[in-house]
Amino acid sequence: MTQKRTKATKAPSAGARARRAPLAPPAGGSATPKARPADGPTAVRAWSRNRALWAEALRRQTGTDVQTWARRVRRAAVSTADQLRRWLKSRGVTGYGQQLLVMERFGYPDFVVTPAADLIDAQYKGTPHLRAVYDAVVAAACGIGPTVVQARKTYVSLVAGRRTFARLRTSTRARVDLGLRLEAPAPHPRLQPSTIHPTMAWQVALSSVADVDSHVRAWLRRAYEENS
Repeated sequence: MTQKRTKATKAPSAGARARRAPLAPPAGGSATPKARPADGPTAVRAWSRNRALWAEALRRQTGTDVQTWARRVRRAAVSTADQLRRWLKSRGVTGYGQQLLVMERFGYPDFVVTPAADLIDAQYKGTPHLRAVYDAVVAAACGIGPTVVQARKTYVSLVAGRRTFARLRTSTRARVDLGLRLEAPAPHPRLQPSTIHPTMAWQVALSSVADVDSHVRAWLRRAYEENS
């Protein structure tokens, strides 16, 4: 009697498994898309991860979970986000919990549901020289200490232990602006008042990797230490 051979099947690669794995939308549970890992102590974090944190803040604030609140919101006579914010505020829901319920009712913005790495890629699409500048700044932050990278549609935040200490924005196709949360730095011609974000008092224009020099690294370190 002959023995029937069975053909060995090759296990799918990790990349193939990742491509087939479905991603649960933020409104449907605690699962969130995973961002690409970064080297060293720097982590690229998707904003969707914050949903679980916001949901927990809502539960602590009100004693009620997000699903129960979402059902209440659907029954409420509100048709705009501003009306909903006022309705929630009158019931003691403020801050991140309120923001979460507004998004649950009227939809999540792209930066929440899009993987962080994709948002960053889109910002530097067609400008590899500026992507190199971005990578150099992030590498410098990584060299200072544990840093979280949070991407939105038009800029990237660098977060230390306590709060955001720097932001990167592609202002033109020839320049990246680095916003720094610094207290009273010594005057320098490269340090200019920032237009990136109200919390970033100063900014530096960066056009090439060479611009990420000892001055920029020192300012970045000081911003990191002041906000850790």
